[in-house]
Amino acid sequence: MKSALKLLAYIIICLAIGGISGIATIGGLKTWYPNLMKPSFNPPNYLFGPVWSALYALMGVSLFLILQSAKNANSSLALKVFFLQLTLNFSWSFLFFTFHWLGISFIEILAIWSCILWMIVSFWRCNKTAALIQIPYLLWVSFASVLNGSIWFLNL
Repeated sequence: MKSALKLLAYIIICLAIGGISGIATIGGLKTWYPNLMKPSFNPPNYLFGPVWSALYALMGVSLFLILQSAKNANSSLALKVFFLQLTLNFSWSFLFFTFHWLGISFIEILAIWSCILWMIVSFWRCNKTAALIQIPYLLWVSFASVLNGSIWFLNL
């Protein structure tokens, strides 16, 4: 029971972090974002919330698994990389939707992508399941990177 509560707590923490950054999205999504030129593959806005919620929940599961792993240099690095990518992820919404910095947000999303890959490699050394369940996150941010870059290019 104690493990289940810890798992739930880590999921809720990650979802809350995503929710706070999502608040930065709302204003720009309703006012500024509709006026941007977007590529034909831009998904409908309603898709982003459920996808990000699922990804943040998976981050919480991975965090739980890593914290349950043996404590060593690998798990210490894995946690540092996890929190680095989470911080970058949190900041992206503000750069893009609040400050409208399309180019800077594109550079930053490439940094997020790199950190996710680093996180997966770091997690692999501690807990393979924790690593594997981050692959959807890497794939989604790959798509989001192309989308961010395309929007930047179309709106130069």
